[in-house]
Amino acid sequence: MAIKCIGILTSGGDAPGMNAAIRAVTRTAIYNGYQVKGIMRGYHGLVTGEIVEFKSQSVSNIIQKGGTILKTARSKEFRTEEGRRQAYENMKAAGIDALVVIGGDGSLSGAQLFAEEFDVPIVGLPGTIDNDVDGTDETIGYDTALNTIVDAVDKLRDTASSHERLFFVEVMGNTAGYLALNGAIASGAEAAIIPERDTQVDQLADLINNGFRKSKNSAIVLVAENKATGGALGLAQRIKQEFPEYDARVTILGHLQRGGSPTAKDRILASKMGATAIEALSEGQRNVMIGIKNGELVYVPFKKAIAHSSQMDLKDLEIVKILSM
Repeated sequence: MAIKCIGILTSGGDAPGMNAAIRAVTRTAIYNGYQVKGIMRGYHGLVTGEIVEFKSQSVSNIIQKGGTILKTARSKEFRTEEGRRQAYENMKAAGIDALVVIGGDGSLSGAQLFAEEFDVPIVGLPGTIDNDVDGTDETIGYDTALNTIVDAVDKLRDTASSHERLFFVEVMGNTAGYLALNGAIASGAEAAIIPERDTQVDQLADLINNGFRKSKNSAIVLVAENKATGGALGLAQRIKQEFPEYDARVTILGHLQRGGSPTAKDRILASKMGATAIEALSEGQRNVMIGIKNGELVYVPFKKAIAHSSQMDLKDLEIVKILSM
């Protein structure tokens, strides 16, 4: 069946650049003769029928805005077979023939299941600040979040130096330490504690015994939020117990990392991926995510995108250590 109408939704955690992607999908679709429908509040809106028609002017003046004009929400209903059936019926009632889903691995997992159950053509865009989707070098929102972290650490560095303190800065990245690791390199932090490495305690002890004590009167350590890392609060508690002579403080950046105007890099990435999503549907592609590999846009099967099989290069931890001497 020929595609005449394309629906767009954003799902999961918001990420800077989602609006740029919505804009690109909408205008590229209209340019190619498709009708466009915006689905509010992600899969929840698909279940409840919150669907509106999108014109070119619907996405005017949004490329610079953080968040998502389509809103986003978690959907317990969509996790059920009955909920997905209702979503499909609402989609068909609205005349939607194909979907573009913008979100992280959970959103793409939902897209894969929905596509398989109801034979719906779906193309996904990786929108998550964590950069934890396989098959793409970067995700929409990652660069902006990284810059937010660097800006925050630069400010903390001033007060850490003034008070001779050890700061643990907790950043997002529940399943991946990209924000912590690359944030540490970019900000000149003394260490990055990430879930990909098993010997986190040793890394902390190494910092205290061999680095901080010998040449530093202040230090900043970036910590990915994860049970494996202990989190910033857990590490600060350990410092209090084992090294009471140091004044350890905790800063949890939290949702600050998701907000703000997207960087030029994220706007460009989102725009290119959004336009390519429509090209993919026009070519008859389905159940694929648009990724970027070595500067080239590629089609990545959903199963590969959500596999969590990529391995982080832990050699970069050594770079953090060497450059913080």
